[in-house]
Amino acid sequence: TRKESSAASDVYKRQDYDPSESSLPWQAARDAGFAAQFATPLGMPAYADSRLVSLGFGPLNPLLMTPAADLARYHAMTRDPAFCSPLPYAGVDPAAYEGLLIPGGHARGMRSLLESEEVRRIILAFFQADKPVAAVCHGPLALARCIDPASGRSVLHGRKVTALLAGPMELAAWLVTAPWLGRYYRTYDHSVEQEIKAALASPADFLPGPWLPRRDSAEHPERGFVVRDRNLLTARWPGDCHRFANEWASLLQQARDAQPQAQQAER
Repeated sequence: TRKESSAASDVYKRQDYDPSESSLPWQAARDAGFAAQFATPLGMPAYADSRLVSLGFGPLNPLLMTPAADLARYHAMTRDPAFCSPLPYAGVDPAAYEGLLIPGGHARGMRSLLESEEVRRIILAFFQADKPVAAVCHGPLALARCIDPASGRSVLHGRKVTALLAGPMELAAWLVTAPWLGRYYRTYDHSVEQEIKAALASPADFLPGPWLPRRDSAEHPERGFVVRDRNLLTARWPGDCHRFANEWASLLQQARDAQPQAQQAER
């Protein structure tokens, strides 16, 4: 079986994942020579949160809406034959793939990914094999909830990570949209940052980056903030995803290049 990079998407009545957080890493990995195998709960194609793709946020569009260039990449991703024929989570064999990418999203449809035992099975196998894993925004919640039976702790225990920030991101977006969108920005009653910190060896292992983030772009990926700890790459929000995507492609390539050396050392 030819090994490929694996992107875990979400489908369950509402899909709710973020288009930038999925399509930008997909494009960067593809440009670097990696193909993606998509996976969804039941093996049906999963489309991104419609508010982030088409409905928008009215006057808040400049702040919250997906940029047009990122949407173009998302629509290109949806035309990929692999996107149209995903595997069900239960059908994913982690040994067949080189890396695992988990995008984020905030609306409640994301729970079908974040609460899936099959997703945790996949995550654990990638960590046990020390293969590249990347997650952004709410995606690191799935990692935090994956318990390594050898230690009884989250696979994030002992790692440095980042994810969606509580104050300047998650709670701020909820407060400004709650009058007409209600709990759209509240996946759970507690924040992503709060739950992830509880899974770490120390709250100090959660690295927030700049408190007032700047959205990055293809021209300025350096504005994004990511954290790499060995073969784990994490980022906070869609505004980090150009840098996140570039570093994901680099991480995959480094892991692939290291394989012949490891095989040679075993002989």
